[in-house]
Amino acid sequence: MTMPLAAEFDAEQPVIEAIQLGDRSAFQELVRRHGRWVRGVIFGVLGDGDRVDDVAQQVWQAVWSRIDDLRDAGQWRPWLYRLARNAAVDAGREKTRRKRLSLEAVGAASPAAHQAPDRELVAGERRATVLTAIRSLPALYREPFVLRHLEDWSYRQIGDAMGLPTATVETRLVRARQLLREALMGKV
Repeated sequence: MTMPLAAEFDAEQPVIEAIQLGDRSAFQELVRRHGRWVRGVIFGVLGDGDRVDDVAQQVWQAVWSRIDDLRDAGQWRPWLYRLARNAAVDAGREKTRRKRLSLEAVGAASPAAHQAPDRELVAGERRATVLTAIRSLPALYREPFVLRHLEDWSYRQIGDAMGLPTATVETRLVRARQLLREALMGKV
């Protein structure tokens, strides 16, 4: 048996193998370590921060129930990405279906709990403006943008997870940034 090179070894591989053997504490550790990037994938697809937690819960339930489907523990990240992306796509379709069936759309704005100082208010408004602009990106550009700039993935990681050449990832990121600049011109 040959040992993988240090650069090729994935530190999570033993954790995945433990989960496949039914180790709940290993599963909880995986959720703790990678819950944020799963949420980033979901947000990248949905563009709807209000639904991220619900979809993430569904993803982690699917991970636990379908972990035996993962044949190569070293490929856990692309596998988890596909689960998260597919769950987000399904949630987006469900939302669209409900909107079509509903006569009125319910707004998701929640009132502020307290009055923020001027600086916090301005920073919050800027953050909201930027998030709205990110949400408005087509999913084709939003997904790699969120993975790169909010989750700090490399171009290669994004390409591997999305099944795209690195050059395509780079092109989509350039276009996403251009669209964001246009959307934010004069607003921030």
